[in-house]
Amino acid sequence: MSQDVFQAIADPTRREIIDVLAGQSLPVNEVAERFDMSRPAVSKHIKILNECGLVVIRKEGRKRYCRANTQKLQEVIAWAYRYRKFWNDKLDALEAALLEED
Repeated sequence: MSQDVFQAIADPTRREIIDVLAGQSLPVNEVAERFDMSRPAVSKHIKILNECGLVVIRKEGRKRYCRANTQKLQEVIAWAYRYRKFWNDKLDALEAALLEED
């Protein structure tokens, strides 16, 4: 089942994994050590992040290295930007209406 970026970042653990991997490439075991959960649980989160393109996995020998693909977050930024404009327009209209009352 293919994951979408919004489903992936809905989980706080996955957001934290992205934060950990944003500036560095780490083996799965080192990522797992940073969380208070089992390695298989962290691996499942990484798998979901990989399926939607937020994490890239590279095999080197027996180790699997993970790194964040923060470019994939552009989908989220573009979506949020649409609503930022919407709310800015609404707030500007509210400000204008309040100024008219004075």
